[in-house]
Amino acid sequence: MRPGGTTDTGGIMEKQLHLGRLPPRPPMPAGLQSGSKMRMGPGRRRDFSPVPWSQYFESMEDVVVESETGKDSFRIYKSGSEGPVLFLLHGGGHSALSWAVFTTAIISRIKCRVVALDQRGHGETKVRNTEDLSAETMAKDIGNVVELLYGDLPPPIMLIGHSMGGAIAVHTAAANHVPSLLGLCMIDVVEGTAMDALNSMQNFLRSRPKTFKSLENAIEWSVKSGQIRNPDSARVSMAGQIKQCEEDSSPEGPKAIVEGIIEEEEEEEEDEEENGGHSINKRKKEDDTETKKERPYTWRIELSKTEKYWDGWFRGLSNLFLSCPIPKQLLLAGVDRLDKDLTIGQMQGKFQMQVLPQCGHAVHEDAPDKVAEAVATFLVRHRFAESVGGFQCVYPAC
Repeated sequence: MRPGGTTDTGGIMEKQLHLGRLPPRPPMPAGLQSGSKMRMGPGRRRDFSPVPWSQYFESMEDVVVESETGKDSFRIYKSGSEGPVLFLLHGGGHSALSWAVFTTAIISRIKCRVVALDQRGHGETKVRNTEDLSAETMAKDIGNVVELLYGDLPPPIMLIGHSMGGAIAVHTAAANHVPSLLGLCMIDVVEGTAMDALNSMQNFLRSRPKTFKSLENAIEWSVKSGQIRNPDSARVSMAGQIKQCEEDSSPEGPKAIVEGIIEEEEEEEEDEEENGGHSINKRKKEDDTETKKERPYTWRIELSKTEKYWDGWFRGLSNLFLSCPIPKQLLLAGVDRLDKDLTIGQMQGKFQMQVLPQCGHAVHEDAPDKVAEAVATFLVRHRFAESVGGFQCVYPAC
């Protein structure tokens, strides 16, 4: 995709990542386009089957927020029984399941409790007004859920947000919706880069597949396109991004169902030769029959319709982040993401910054152990949490 026909794809993709969307595709050989063949390795097929949330979280529940006009139900996933609460907020289009692998990693390092929330319009959360994704409304949601979970005496809470979720975490902290807040962590979201990306975001969203023939198909696409570089995370988190279509047929037609999927036909042809040319053809026919019976999957949220809120999420975010009078942490996939205000703030020691290279935008999914180590170190360093399992804080101050 080259907006205007001149912009480098990689650069555009990297900028667009700050809305919590897709990371850049890995470099492809010349002429190899979306939907074409790519080998995963000689004679090997990767496992793209979905994994349930229960393999990573201890429990799941729906928190019902009541008001005079009705009820809103917020889906949360929880782990841990003691220590500070890490309240996790996902990026735009994602869900609480994006924190699944990270949750296992952080629980093994420090004594803490994890609460991962499906924000309004996302995942399994059901609200009356799904179209109101303003920063103010989403920040109030966090305060309401915290109040219902813990009452008037909430435990120490650290807000951790990725991309859009990072912006909402800052708005929540700035509005004092969580009075027991002890820390704040933003993951790969910077005002300057995010604002620069807004003009090209709609083109980027239109470039994604509209539907997938199965959940496995979507998981495969997410890994091979580079949206989630860690297959373990993709297998649990993609279920939170897509849902089955309500109708039997897709309005975009059959081509939309496989758009963007990298078929492994070369590998299948090799298997066919080894098996006398029979087994693979039979499997294809069975797959075709199964596809006709099952409804395709599509995105849970139409991100293009949330455009009017993008500016409100990110404008003024850097100064708002710097103004929060609590210990702060910023985790980035690349140092080039820093804007002027954050660069000055970082030089003044107003927050702790760490760059995690060789990650896509979904840093906490691509490198959950590295992010868990960074967050655990931050909490232990400030004496907010205790180490477990032999975890060693890497900072001398610890």
